[in-house]
Amino acid sequence: MKTSLTIGFSPCPNDTFIFDALVNGKIESPFTFETKLHDVEELNKKAFANEYAVTKLSYHAWLHLQDQYTLLEAGSALGMGCGPLLISKPGLDLSRNDLRIAIPGRMTTANFLFSACYPQWKGNTIPMLFSDIETAILNNVIDAGVIIHENRFTYQDKGLVCIQDLGDWWESTTGAAIPLGCIAVRKDLAHLKESLEKSIRASLDYSYAQGDTLSEYIQCHAQEMSTTVMRQHIDLYVNRFTYDLGEEGHKAIDAMQAYWKRLGN
Repeated sequence: MKTSLTIGFSPCPNDTFIFDALVNGKIESPFTFETKLHDVEELNKKAFANEYAVTKLSYHAWLHLQDQYTLLEAGSALGMGCGPLLISKPGLDLSRNDLRIAIPGRMTTANFLFSACYPQWKGNTIPMLFSDIETAILNNVIDAGVIIHENRFTYQDKGLVCIQDLGDWWESTTGAAIPLGCIAVRKDLAHLKESLEKSIRASLDYSYAQGDTLSEYIQCHAQEMSTTVMRQHIDLYVNRFTYDLGEEGHKAIDAMQAYWKRLGN
């Protein structure tokens, strides 16, 4: 008999690419899943409530939840050149101390990186759904914002500019890759860790075997994204660390934890 689990991940193309085959029965696995799709900050909140058996969450959130969730070696969004961007309209006066800056959630890695890079603006942040940040800047609701996901590929088309690539800042400061998001299993189910990792890798293998074809499952959850942006999104966030964190991935996580402790959490 298969083990039935709840699993939470985002509707973004990198997550649906990873989990498509697994949650839709396209591969053999010892599990069946009740799938819950949410924005990453909503997933973070549900992880704090210990709600799902297996979940995607920000590495920043996982640092707070290590006693509740065991990190999986497969499924992470971690790498180089894939960090959040601080953007604004051209000509923003960065000497102002009253800037209104949107973040995609308090527990996101994006907020962690922003707060580490710009401690002087830490108190100026406004949590906002990541997909609303560009429009909020354009409508002068906020002065600047930290963008993640597919917005990396669209902000310039809207006349916005990058103030700081927070991933570049992290890499140059620490020499480590950027731990963005992870997959974790609730501690009471940690005995399933290896089986889950094996299943996630098999699901990844299935998606990669489809070549340039993006499944209907990926496309139907990608909102109004073009197939080009979907593919760019997958290529940026799904990589060798997604398959296995390895020594380099764990060094990046250790670097983040050390920095997090220095900042006083």
